[in-house]
Amino acid sequence: MTVKIIALLIFITSYLLFVFLPRKRTYVAISSAMLLILIGAVSFKDAFLSINWNVMGIFVGTLIVADIFMESRVPAYIAEIIVDRAKNTTWAILSICVLTGFISAFVENVATVLIVAPIALALAKKLKLNPVNMMIGIAISSNLQGTATLIGDPPSMLLGGFAKMNFGDFFFYKGRPSIFFAVEIGALVSFVVLYWFFRKHKEKFELIPIEKVKSWTPAFILVSLIVLLALSSFFDTGFSYMAGILCVIAGIISIIWKKLVIKGSIIEGIKSLDWDTTFFLIGVFILVGSLTLNGWIGIIADFLCAFVGGNIFLGYITIVFMSVFLSAFIDNVPFLAAMLPVAISISDKLHINPSLFLFGLLIGASLGGNITPIGASANIVACSMLKKEGYEVSFKKFAKIGLPFTLAAVGAACLFVWFIWKS
Repeated sequence: MTVKIIALLIFITSYLLFVFLPRKRTYVAISSAMLLILIGAVSFKDAFLSINWNVMGIFVGTLIVADIFMESRVPAYIAEIIVDRAKNTTWAILSICVLTGFISAFVENVATVLIVAPIALALAKKLKLNPVNMMIGIAISSNLQGTATLIGDPPSMLLGGFAKMNFGDFFFYKGRPSIFFAVEIGALVSFVVLYWFFRKHKEKFELIPIEKVKSWTPAFILVSLIVLLALSSFFDTGFSYMAGILCVIAGIISIIWKKLVIKGSIIEGIKSLDWDTTFFLIGVFILVGSLTLNGWIGIIADFLCAFVGGNIFLGYITIVFMSVFLSAFIDNVPFLAAMLPVAISISDKLHINPSLFLFGLLIGASLGGNITPIGASANIVACSMLKKEGYEVSFKKFAKIGLPFTLAAVGAACLFVWFIWKS
């Protein structure tokens, strides 16, 4: 048995174990990554380089900022305002999902979830609700709207760099409505799905405003970070380092502020971070990297190219839903990077505008991760925060919301792209 085959088997086995042993997922991910290195399926150097350290910086740095943001009681204060002004609990929850989508259009998805989650958790505690469905709604809303702009998500940045699209091209490209409008059409349809899941919460709570904000400084740090993250995407167009560095710096500033102002322990603060998810993400990056390095994503891409033949609609739908399926289980960044040249190749053979396949590919790859709790980094982070609160999220529970939401959003968005860009 070749190393290439063994690498694929380790990948498949690991993801199956993620499903059946969710509490041991970090051990599985790290053990599998170490095994891949030991058998030579991936070198130590390639394993290190396959880890997206930018995302890791965003995760750890923003986690610290989100922690002091929660302690400041600002999220609880915002939660009260949302509940008091919303028609009922249903619309309070949906408002938080909309807020998430808005932020995610300008800030990377993991950072967005870490920013909004404390508000959602505070709201759930106030209303004595199980926060699982609300957190799932936040994660999938983040993944959806992150696709809408050039700076919202790494896959969008990849496509922008590959197709030489600037920020404005995501709104109108070559005189036609572009990705932003496709995503918003998908968002409107998928909003109905979210409403369906939260429709039963018709109660209206009259809350007495008892929360007092301890300090607005964490909120200022958070807002400043959001602005800097949005601006950084124009300078670091390849999403390689700047966002992670900014988040780490914001995290360090937060730790120093906590030590000086509220006399908190730096060591205890560092110990309380979600290291379990941190190491899980590292393991997953190496697993996906080995799949790419051993040529398996390329093999899938070649097969897809041969399969579509000369049927334009079949080719388009195949690319979209193949992307949806694969991105539900593997990282969409290496998948998209491998598939972009294939989409161009198919377009050339069929003598059509390549934007059709490129936009369909982006939508499928970006939204497919919404089906499973491990399909996107934002999902992993949301589930880890729920775990910290004492709630376990199974594949079935996540897919119950994620699958219909994804099908609604992808179906509407890809049909929009088809009618606009088919000729």
